Amino acid sequence: MSTNTFKKIFPSDPDLLPEIEEYILDIAEQANLNPEKYNNLALSVAEAASNCIKHGNNNDSSKNLEINVKFSDKVIEVTFKDQGKGFDLGNVADPTAPENILKDHGRGIHIMRSFLDDIRYNFTPEGTEVTLVLELH
Repeated sequence: MSTNTFKKIFPSDPDLLPEIEEYILDIAEQANLNPEKYNNLALSVAEAASNCIKHGNNNDSSKNLEINVKFSDKVIEVTFKDQGKGFDLGNVADPTAPENILKDHGRGIHIMRSFLDDIRYNFTPEGTEVTLVLELH
C-alpha cells in the first residue's frame, strides 16, 4: 500500500481560506474520495483551517499554517499545524446542551466529529496540530 504525501505552508490570512480549501480538495480528488464524502471533508477542512487561523494564530499573517495531506488507497489524513498555544478539549462546551443551542459559535469541533471517521489533536510547544481522518470509500 503506497502513501502519497503533500505539504504546503500558508500565511494565516483568512482571505486565503478558499485557496487552502481548494488545495486540499484537489488532493482529495486525486485520492478518489467517494463523492458522497466530499462535502464532509470540505466542511471539516473549512472549519479546521478557519479555527487554526482565527483562534490558533489570532489572524496574525506573520504566523504560518502548515498543512500536511497524506492518502493511501483506504484513507485520507489532513493535518493542520498552527503556531498557537492550544486549548483544553475538556473545556469545549457541548453545543447540543440546552444552554448552548442558541449560541452562534462553538459548533465546529462537534460538526467535524460528526463528519469525519476520526479527529486527533496534538498540542506541542510549537503549536497545535489537528488531524482530520476520513476513509475514502
